Amino acid sequence: MELGLKGRVALVGGSSRGLGRAVAEELAAEGCSLVLCARTHESLAQTWAEIEERFGVPVFGVPADLSKPEDVEAVVRMGTERFGRIDVLVNNTGGPPSGPFESHAPEAWSAAYRLLLESAVNATRAVLPGMKERRWGRILNVTSIAVRQPVENLVLSNSLRAAVTGFAKTLANEVAPYGITVNNVLPGYTRTERVEELSVSVGRTRGVAPEEVQAQWEREIPMGRLGEPREFAALVAFLASERAGYITGTSVQVDGGWVKGLL
Repeated sequence: MELGLKGRVALVGGSSRGLGRAVAEELAAEGCSLVLCARTHESLAQTWAEIEERFGVPVFGVPADLSKPEDVEAVVRMGTERFGRIDVLVNNTGGPPSGPFESHAPEAWSAAYRLLLESAVNATRAVLPGMKERRWGRILNVTSIAVRQPVENLVLSNSLRAAVTGFAKTLANEVAPYGITVNNVLPGYTRTERVEELSVSVGRTRGVAPEEVQAQWEREIPMGRLGEPREFAALVAFLASERAGYITGTSVQVDGGWVKGLL
């Protein structure tokens, strides 16, 4: 399927590893120029070089901590200076610490707010004027299946990612007349470093090995396995495409059937 993304410019947050890197690679395969960002300069530089060599598309990387408003502003500004515009914004960050409610001090809640909600709001605010002027844009938020069915030991993520969903749904209706879509993509248990870390945390709480935690998750998933990052990235690329121009305000899970609800 021709997605119509060749020549578009995409900014992908948290793109040096995991789901962010998979999304960046999928968009590069479709011909997008890329603005990448990550906190670690070394891993960002390596990802930049590897994607540029493998896919032959222009890539530009900006080291940034997306929980800091000034870093978000710098990424968008420098990416726009490099390519002239941002057509596709993929809001993606790492997850906040795991643990039950009483294990998190007020400071942890503030940090989770800055990481998950404020970062998405700030990046969206920065790219939106240009998208409205060109009357085309795609804003995609990487959230979690936790917004449909809370995940054990993830009270911070369960709470703040739900807030992103409310923000996105409201914004989608406001910007639809400008040809801009806003959607959320909900990863389930996917083979990433984040899920490995979560299995260690849950295993410590339960007093079992991380391997047993992952095995239990796989038993709960109708497809019987963890997802692969590229399977998630394929949906993001479609929602970023010309073909998805009439899809907005939605939240789509990529979870192998884990969520039990009808909607």
